[in-house]
Amino acid sequence: MVKSSTSSIAQEFCDCTLPKSAWTHKAHLRVGLWHLMSYSPPTALNLMRERIQRYNIVCGVVNSETSGYHETITQFYLKVIVYFLEQHDVSQSIDQLAESLIQAWGNRNLPLSYYSKDRLMSKEARQHWVEPDLARMPGA
Repeated sequence: MVKSSTSSIAQEFCDCTLPKSAWTHKAHLRVGLWHLMSYSPPTALNLMRERIQRYNIVCGVVNSETSGYHETITQFYLKVIVYFLEQHDVSQSIDQLAESLIQAWGNRNLPLSYYSKDRLMSKEARQHWVEPDLARMPGA
């Protein structure tokens, strides 16, 4: 099996042609990294917000108060990726950076080190940025 590059995963995601089965946690991180290396953080956030919601619709996932797009988790990981990029040599290839990012920050449960489950899974956190209640964000 040929491993897809970060750029190709990001392009397929943006085009809504990435198979739903390939939209894994690692793919989310790769796509976030690609956006932050291509755009300013505010623009990357706006694009990620719009594109995740559109991708979900194409894949038949409802974006609601209880499913689909999650604002706090999206912002959390983009903030983590910004922090990661501040600590690393960005002249490396995006695929090398993605592998390092996944190794260092790829734990799916990472947000639960910063948020109580109730706070993170709240309707408010799904719809709006909510500050962590257990620990400060990396780089804060």
